[in-house]
Amino acid sequence: MSEDLPWVAPEGSWASSAARRRNMQAIRSRDTKPEKLIRQLVHAQGLRYRVAARPLPGLRRTADLVFRPAKVAVFIDGCYWHGCPEHYVPPKTNSGYWSDKVLRNVTRDRDTDQQLEKAGWLVLRFWEHEPSDACADKITTVVSRRRRRVEPRPD
Repeated sequence: MSEDLPWVAPEGSWASSAARRRNMQAIRSRDTKPEKLIRQLVHAQGLRYRVAARPLPGLRRTADLVFRPAKVAVFIDGCYWHGCPEHYVPPKTNSGYWSDKVLRNVTRDRDTDQQLEKAGWLVLRFWEHEPSDACADKITTVVSRRRRRVEPRPD
């Protein structure tokens, strides 16, 4: 693309302007501030995990933190992208596209939960606005409890 020509969104594109396009491209799908803080707190409590990993090899979806031996998948959901009942505000621009996108995300989240639970996994979901220390404490408690059930007991 030539440097002197302005960027123009294709007909029907979600990118209604060059500024909107830059803004949407800058949104992270992983390593968000809430994720990084929760990971730091969980790590400080001695737990080790996989980041942005697939809990199930055949499932093309990743969890934010994966504790394989305990079979716990943790998701820290963004309020906008996952339709938080407290904070989601429908967009004013191109609202049909974005509202449908969020609805598809929520539907996919429920499907992911069902598939993981069917495979014996425990799914923990937190909203980005929840206190990070409370999330980390719950993760630590649940993972520790499930690990004790999985590990063989000495006789």
